[in-house]
Amino acid sequence: MTYAKNCASDHGLLAPGRAGAPAESATSDTAFLQAMLDAEAALTRAQAACGLAPEDAARAVTSAAVADRFDVRDLALRARSGGNPVIPLVGDLTAAVPKEAAEYVHRGATSQDILDTAAMLIASRTLSLILDDLERASGAMERLAREHRHTVMPGRTLTQHAVPTTFGLKAAGWRSLLLDARDRLAAVRESLPAQLGGAAGTLAAFSAWADTGEDVGPRLMTAYAHETELRDPLLPWHTLRTPVADLAGALAFAAGALGKAAVDVLTLSRTEIGEVSEGHGGGSSAMPHKANPVRATLVAAAARRAPALASVLYGSMAAEDERPAGAWHAEWEPLRDLLRLVGGAARDTAELAEGLRVRPYVMREHLDVTGGLIVSDRLAAFLGARLGRARAKELLTAAAERARAEGGNLADLLGEVPEVAGLLPPGITDPARYTGSAAALTDRALERR
Repeated sequence: MTYAKNCASDHGLLAPGRAGAPAESATSDTAFLQAMLDAEAALTRAQAACGLAPEDAARAVTSAAVADRFDVRDLALRARSGGNPVIPLVGDLTAAVPKEAAEYVHRGATSQDILDTAAMLIASRTLSLILDDLERASGAMERLAREHRHTVMPGRTLTQHAVPTTFGLKAAGWRSLLLDARDRLAAVRESLPAQLGGAAGTLAAFSAWADTGEDVGPRLMTAYAHETELRDPLLPWHTLRTPVADLAGALAFAAGALGKAAVDVLTLSRTEIGEVSEGHGGGSSAMPHKANPVRATLVAAAARRAPALASVLYGSMAAEDERPAGAWHAEWEPLRDLLRLVGGAARDTAELAEGLRVRPYVMREHLDVTGGLIVSDRLAAFLGARLGRARAKELLTAAAERARAEGGNLADLLGEVPEVAGLLPPGITDPARYTGSAAALTDRALERR
């Protein structure tokens, strides 16, 4: 009995990355239902503004367009007969308004007008929440970058120590990516359009209802966009899916930007490395000692899923005729999943950055792991200027091979070479003195707002 009652609910049991995030409630079935009702009410108000419907009808439809008055599950089941939830919703909304207002519900529109507009409303509302969490995360990363402007650590390429860098520069890089994501999402949010085209994108029914000979369509599109607070589209975009594709790209980019910080944290928090850790790691069901980097894990999972979801939305751009069979329908769930994934990842990244524990002393210890090989680049430049590049490379290659094989220190081994003995100034092999422009680059990155 209990199972049968709850089997249709999606409480996020298998989606901890988005569970409880602001984006989850903003994209719920109830939120989508309310967005469809908002689209319907806005349409009647727009027609009233254009003289195509009485003001009383606009007020009546707006008053009735409240999600709590409708049964979401019943609408979902009845949506199967027509392939989308707008069709049964129109019937229920029509029945919910006074008789004299009923004829103005959904007049002249098609289901895609309402569902596309609702999707844009949901995207706009959810993106506002995502942008708030991106600001939180980037603010925390800015604090990390400033605090660790001179915290030296190994720079790693292809999993190996390369040259020294700073944790401040790394955090500044994370922040830069998040600001890139912020700017893209903000631009997309401002561009989200209302959808109004009627049966096949010609707006013909609206002029027919006007019965004055006026081509009222373009004026009505503008009024509708005003009522929804979305962008006034140049054309009905039933099969011109730029808005959805732009959303897909910006959301997938944001997931990847968030994922970059996450995978860095996952690497640096490995037991063998331990240069950072999450402030409140997650536990294990089997191993009491574990403090898993759960926030970073969930963000990394979102980054791996997002490109596949975006690809569905890009694939749906090839939409035939004036309304496609399947391409438009394929967008609904991936778009919502993308919004939820990025919303959850932005929330988790903010929490991750705000609680991240950095261990400078461990980073400093790791600089010495290779016995000075991490500054071989600096030695190559120094010796190359005095012995010639070819000879310097030859000597350094031989000394490096000995250091790896024998475990010695690179500077000591070079000191045994007559050509080099006495040439190396004090401190030249100190990794902390070879961070290049890391501090200046960090400052430069933090100037961005």
